[in-house]
Amino acid sequence: MIVPFLSIVIPTYNSEAFIGSALKSIISQSFTDYEILLVDGLSTDKTIEIAGDFKEGKIKIFNEKDNGVYDAMNKGVDMAQGQWFYFLGSDDRLYENSTLSQIAGHLSTTTCKVVYGNAEIVGNTGWANDTEIYDGPFNFEKLLNKNICHQSIFYNAEFIKSEIGKYNINYSLCADWDFNLRCFAKTDFLFVDQIIAKFYGGGITTESNNDKKFSEDFLGNILKYFDLSLYNPVINTAKFNRYHEVWMMQKRSNYLKYILNRLKLKFS
Repeated sequence: MIVPFLSIVIPTYNSEAFIGSALKSIISQSFTDYEILLVDGLSTDKTIEIAGDFKEGKIKIFNEKDNGVYDAMNKGVDMAQGQWFYFLGSDDRLYENSTLSQIAGHLSTTTCKVVYGNAEIVGNTGWANDTEIYDGPFNFEKLLNKNICHQSIFYNAEFIKSEIGKYNINYSLCADWDFNLRCFAKTDFLFVDQIIAKFYGGGITTESNNDKKFSEDFLGNILKYFDLSLYNPVINTAKFNRYHEVWMMQKRSNYLKYILNRLKLKFS
């Protein structure tokens, strides 16, 4: 069996208005060592019919009930055979015809298990504005406060399957952010200054405040994933947008230490 270099997973549900554009952006690539896995949640429109017109474009279509977009992405991971994974929204598209050929060189030579670039935002998303190029290199502090656009990320397949596992489908809107944090805790990320995709606003948002379960679990997950104490300077700072949760947890766990810490920060 010939293993493709790249597995491109596209979760779909009633995506007839834009799935054609997404698929065209892939099959027009100068790089061709890929497979496309379209994972559909029993669309009732013409999504499957339109996708079927692209059969010659190395596309495999799976059509069954799922529990949302992240469940569909998990199914894609289970079925994917490539050395690297990439997830494209059904209403998004690769930036230009040479996108994959440009990024493939980096994927072939890096020792990092996650490689990412930028995304061009089309429309207002609530977390980025129309025409914005989102969002440059990320360090730990930045990733704690906002997510990398998942349409701009490539994941090493063996790393994901052996060390990370699946998207947490309990997080209805931010499972990709949680996934990236788990990855960041285990590997270096490589940033490539390249626009990977056009991200179209109007799909599910990555505003964490709209994902109650993710928001409730966020601080506890960070402490666990990165083995941090509540007094680690990365989170023990007003620059961390969950800082109020940090000091509330400090207060509950050790009130005297909490007071001393607050005084230290106040006069530093």
